Amino acid sequence: MAEVITMPRLSDTMTEGKVAKWHKKVGDKVKEGDILAEIETDKAVQDFESEIEGTLLYVGVEEGSAAAVDSVLAIIGNEGEDISGLTGGAAAPAAATEEKKSEEQPKAETAAPAAAEVPAGVEIITMPRLSDTMTEGKVAKWHKNVGDTVKEGDLLAEIETDKAVQDFESEFNGVLLKQGVEEGGAAPVDSVLAIIGPAGTDVSAVGAPKAAGQPAEKPAEQKAETKTEEKAAPAANSSSSDRVAISPLAKKMAQDKGVDINSVQGSGENGRIVKKDIENYQPAAKPAASAPAASAAPVAVSFVQGEDTETPNSQVRNIIAKRLSESKFTAPHYYLMVEINMDKAIEARKEINSLPDTKISFNDMIIKATAIALRKHPQVNSSWAGDKIIHRGNINIGVAVAIPDGLVVPVLKNTDQMTYTQISAAVKDMASRAKSKGLKANEMEGSTFSISNLGMFGIETFTSIINQPNSAILSVGAIIEKPIVKDGQIVVGNTMKLSLACDHRVVDGATGAQFLQTLRTYLESPLTLLL
Repeated sequence: MAEVITMPRLSDTMTEGKVAKWHKKVGDKVKEGDILAEIETDKAVQDFESEIEGTLLYVGVEEGSAAAVDSVLAIIGNEGEDISGLTGGAAAPAAATEEKKSEEQPKAETAAPAAAEVPAGVEIITMPRLSDTMTEGKVAKWHKNVGDTVKEGDLLAEIETDKAVQDFESEFNGVLLKQGVEEGGAAPVDSVLAIIGPAGTDVSAVGAPKAAGQPAEKPAEQKAETKTEEKAAPAANSSSSDRVAISPLAKKMAQDKGVDINSVQGSGENGRIVKKDIENYQPAAKPAASAPAASAAPVAVSFVQGEDTETPNSQVRNIIAKRLSESKFTAPHYYLMVEINMDKAIEARKEINSLPDTKISFNDMIIKATAIALRKHPQVNSSWAGDKIIHRGNINIGVAVAIPDGLVVPVLKNTDQMTYTQISAAVKDMASRAKSKGLKANEMEGSTFSISNLGMFGIETFTSIINQPNSAILSVGAIIEKPIVKDGQIVVGNTMKLSLACDHRVVDGATGAQFLQTLRTYLESPLTLLL
């Protein structure tokens, strides 16, 4: 008897899945454990295995298309079996023809000219939906230029989503005929990203109105630029400053020093301006211009006029702003603060680091102590879910890491079961890969509690915004040497301030205070972690 296989829910936030690739075709024999398809979720692409043996009779989602969770993905049964009653509640042929008609009618109504003008062998590649919350993608870098030969599996571009920057590979062979999105530009999901086909094929009329309009705009811009260059050279220089070949570091140095990059001679490849050009730059025009001014009246004070600049938000920055705003405005935050005596923790760290091949940080000790404290206070390791509170069985601590685009929170799974050295190695690995945008989506999900440490920057105390769906976040300040009272005497001690932000819907004040008491005990007496 035929079995209906539905689109699986492969993550908590997944509402639909996209079939990145089918490994079986209609009519193929399928065994239990065979990979049916690769399903693209809001986190990553995962293999989907069959739990049924038989013949693949029906494919409910085409390759490259998306469908809602629990909708019909495929039907497996006996060869030749009638499945008309299983394909979405209607006859398979009728459903297929209706789907084809419904697909053909909009094309005929809204995009008949574009569909009619697609030459043979030409493939239109659209902006992929690489996460559930993604509405548009930004082309961080093109790895193929128009006219380049492209093979299946070649890296076409790097797409920046709301999660991370991901490599996007071609599924077709041919020549890159058109780039629908410029490098650094963004476009909505399912809009034209690229067109691949036989060399020399005219694809000027192929694609969405936006993509078709870009070639028309570029010549106009080029004409305007050539006219301004012919009529007024200084104006052209000022307007083309953004097009000067310059490294990102050199550009930032030039902005900081107030150097006009149009007046700098580049020594890099193809005249590119590099760091040493800015460091060695000496303005040649200023002495000549200042001589008359000095002789006339040495009253004017020369200064460099500052310029306002703009930086387009990255997808990561946009999603950080959205989620932190939602957290701050929906979760009733309150804050608890405590000061810890770190003298014994300092001694314990010295002893641990005296062991061969061992080097841990205070942050590693705080993470370990926090994980053990959460085990004793499970309410802090819980989440608000509207009409219920979810008590998390595992303790997965997210560690906030600063990156150029903002902030990411890689997650240490089952932190309470990790040793100091395991925590240290994992944090260093994830932090380095976070800064190079090498973290995978599943390494940034599933946290039950978060820690943010600004102590290395000398910040003594601060408060953080809760990282949803967590119910609390710990803010860690710097260790400060100062006078303290010990056994009735004023002595020099080392203290550290901790701030706990709690969601009052889940964690009451007394519960948060008890958690901090336990954490304080572990840090002030590290041997208690062994009990």
